[in-house]
Amino acid sequence: MKNKKTFQIVLTAFFLGIMILMSAVPFLGFIPIGPLNATILHIPVIIGSIVLGPRLGAFLGTSFGVMSVINATTRPSALSFVFSPFIPIIGTDQGSWLALIVALVPRILVGIVPYYVYKLCRHLLKEKADGLSLFVAGVAGGLTNTLLVMNLIYFIFKDAYGELIKKGADQVYGAILLVIGTQGVPEAIVAGVLTAAIASILLRLNRKNNTEHL
Repeated sequence: MKNKKTFQIVLTAFFLGIMILMSAVPFLGFIPIGPLNATILHIPVIIGSIVLGPRLGAFLGTSFGVMSVINATTRPSALSFVFSPFIPIIGTDQGSWLALIVALVPRILVGIVPYYVYKLCRHLLKEKADGLSLFVAGVAGGLTNTLLVMNLIYFIFKDAYGELIKKGADQVYGAILLVIGTQGVPEAIVAGVLTAAIASILLRLNRKNNTEHL
């Protein structure tokens, strides 16, 4: 039990260190694409969720959200107001605390959803297709991030987002769907592939570690 906790602490610190490095280096963790930032910071969170469980996954997800707030505040872009309450909303002189919902809630769930998707897939597939289960869980984690972030932007900041992208109110959700399709889906597929490759190794190490110390 002690050895398992040590493994979890070390691996959590490892994932957190990678995330901090990715977040701190410009164009690595957050990659500007138009008004939005593409990101790969959700990948350590997804893998951590599957390998370490939903509690530590949620911790890593929260850390991802906090890094997103810090990045939006210290390296502001046109859309930073949806992630940081310290950046004024377009057309106003103040930010909104609701930006914390956009920045934190989806990222926390990225640390929870993949674990349960992985467990469900393992159950349905009778544990015979572990790689496929990991891929599906990785895709689910990636889509959780994009779908929730973009839909929260729509419901909370629809008018300001429409003004930013020069779209009328009736065109904003179409623009949201375009982002989900062109950016979110590729991000999710990449997350699925990397999760299947990396998490499978870490799960084997974890199982071997637990077997050796029974």
